Amino acid sequence: MSGSKKFMYINRHAPCGTVYAVEGLEVVLIGAAFEQDVCMAFIGDGVFQLKQDQDTADTGMKNFSPAYRALGDYEVNRLYVERESLQERGLTEEDLMPLTWEDEDEDWTEKSSIHVVDRAQLSDLMEEQDIILNF
Repeated sequence: MSGSKKFMYINRHAPCGTVYAVEGLEVVLIGAAFEQDVCMAFIGDGVFQLKQDQDTADTGMKNFSPAYRALGDYEVNRLYVERESLQERGLTEEDLMPLTWEDEDEDWTEKSSIHVVDRAQLSDLMEEQDIILNF
């Protein structure tokens, strides 16, 4: 993918209550299907999108969180979660879904797609992107 633009999709909203989270995921999957260089960042209430065992029964919204497991199949394996956002919401890395991808260069070794980074690291990652889209 040399020469291609680097896209970062920033997820700031909780998974329920608005359409931002589900639409953001759909756009990421579409972009990845067209072989865009895609990564995602989860900050603020967006960290709740990756929380394990989501129960949306009382919200009237469909639980779309299982769709995140498809990201690895689309080579979206850089999911950056802001450490401070997790801490501010009483969450830890263990509260997040175990999302993985298989590294074909290392005999299909399964690796974690989630990378917990601090605010300064996330800021540096944002600086490296060509296009940033907020959801």
